[in-house]
Amino acid sequence: MSKPDFSLETDLLQQGYLRIAGIDEVGRGPLAGPVTAAAVVLDTGAIPDGLNDSKKLTAKRRAALETALAGSAQCAVAHASVQEIDRLNILRASHLAMERAVAALDPAPDFLLIDGNMIPAGLRIPASAVVKGDARSLSIAAASVMAKCARDRVMVDLAQQHPGYGWETNMGYPSKSHKSALRDLGVTPHHRRSFRPVHNILYQDNSTTS
Repeated sequence: MSKPDFSLETDLLQQGYLRIAGIDEVGRGPLAGPVTAAAVVLDTGAIPDGLNDSKKLTAKRRAALETALAGSAQCAVAHASVQEIDRLNILRASHLAMERAVAALDPAPDFLLIDGNMIPAGLRIPASAVVKGDARSLSIAAASVMAKCARDRVMVDLAQQHPGYGWETNMGYPSKSHKSALRDLGVTPHHRRSFRPVHNILYQDNSTTS
């Protein structure tokens, strides 16, 4: 199984780009919580061993890599809120989180490697979209780790405020227990009302009370 490497970044460095940021997001699929993006500029002399797509790493390994990256790379994390997801749609909100993460990097990068097949419209820096980028580029893999760790902490915190939905383990994704709790306990302010399972419960509740 292939792992991400630094070849895309090396090609760009050879073209004269100096500060190449990997960009990734997590949290498009959950029924609750924000969507989170990270932007990471790796130090070519201090790339942590074992970097990979965050989905292929254990929570313990992600936490260790997050600590290593925070100490060696330039990292920024940003979110788009549930309200923004419902107002804009999840794709645009994901792009907004990416734009915010890039804007938080100081000094600014001069090239972006973005996971996926689209470049957010609000970015004004040269960029390439990289399909399955978190499995191809170490910079994007690093961003996936930082975004995943940051969003998981948000969901664990929200789970303490709203017990019963299992967010500390399902991270807001539509697990069987989460959907059951949604029906039994109702919709919280942190649920995405534009997502069908949440929308349907709200609509059914309104239908029964009207």
